[in-house]
Amino acid sequence: MMLAAARRRVAAWRQPPAAARLARALWIAWAVAVWNVVFDHVIVVAGRDYIAAAGRAAASPGGPFANMDDWMRPAVARGFWIATAAGGAVLVTGLAAIHRAGRWSHRPAVREPHGIPSRSADDRLSLQDHPR
Repeated sequence: MMLAAARRRVAAWRQPPAAARLARALWIAWAVAVWNVVFDHVIVVAGRDYIAAAGRAAASPGGPFANMDDWMRPAVARGFWIATAAGGAVLVTGLAAIHRAGRWSHRPAVREPHGIPSRSADDRLSLQDHPR
């Protein structure tokens, strides 16, 4: 009984409206994950650069002090914009693909010049698979 209920739920997700909603949610989650990874990477690289600069400044007597704000504040702004571009690219690509797939699946049948409907590509392929 529990297996049948699980199969019904999975079958419901395979219906076009539910599948499109699920796909949108997954693309949004992926875009958020990409944003976080890219932002974190930019901050980590800036932190490593700061540590290296602070080490060089500490090694030279009387040299300039490496201020963390001078390194990290620009990195936060740069990371925000780079991460937003990367996450936005993923989001736009995914949502455009879902929109295009939805439009493609709802195309009307193509009519031949004499008013006889032509076979779809899937029908032609299935006819080729079976001997006559």
